[in-house]
Amino acid sequence: MADVKLVAEQRTKFGKGAARSARRDGNVPAVIYSRGGEATHILIDGHQAFLTILKDLRSLIEIDLNGEKHTVIIKSVQRDAVGRVLEHIDFLAVVKGERAANDIPVVIIGEPAAGTQSQLELTTVSVEADVAALPEHVEIDITGIAAGTNLTLGDIKLPEGQVFLTDLDLVVLIVSEATSSAEEDEAEAPAAE
Repeated sequence: MADVKLVAEQRTKFGKGAARSARRDGNVPAVIYSRGGEATHILIDGHQAFLTILKDLRSLIEIDLNGEKHTVIIKSVQRDAVGRVLEHIDFLAVVKGERAANDIPVVIIGEPAAGTQSQLELTTVSVEADVAALPEHVEIDITGIAAGTNLTLGDIKLPEGQVFLTDLDLVVLIVSEATSSAEEDEAEAPAAE
């Protein structure tokens, strides 16, 4: 069922110093949150964690913790702002057939109509689906969309079984007329005189 498999060990030391020591040893501190609110603190090999996140943040992951298998999805990832080093990962335990929610990136596909430009207003949206069917991203095809068009979440069609948890009236994409550099030069010329 899981797309990725990771081996973890139980974390016994807590706090900032213990987390730094774990990262120095090549591990990433993590937590598995279950539906009942229980939290299991673990350590994962830093390189394997990095490769997992590089592959896909939306994959189902099987974590082997002392022979006990946990099927999870990534809830959140904390990285160092400067070095982009993984500092901590939160996982959410899931069960096959269960529905889960996750923040999914919005991706623009297609070619814009001539003389238009598009601006993405939302970079992620909350989607609920069966854990095995959580999408990697939500696509918006901008092919042929005219200038002056505002697309809302309600305008985007998701596959059956997937629903937006975000307000459907929120504007996701604005398509406007492209401003050419010649028009910008003309507008700046009178101001320079």
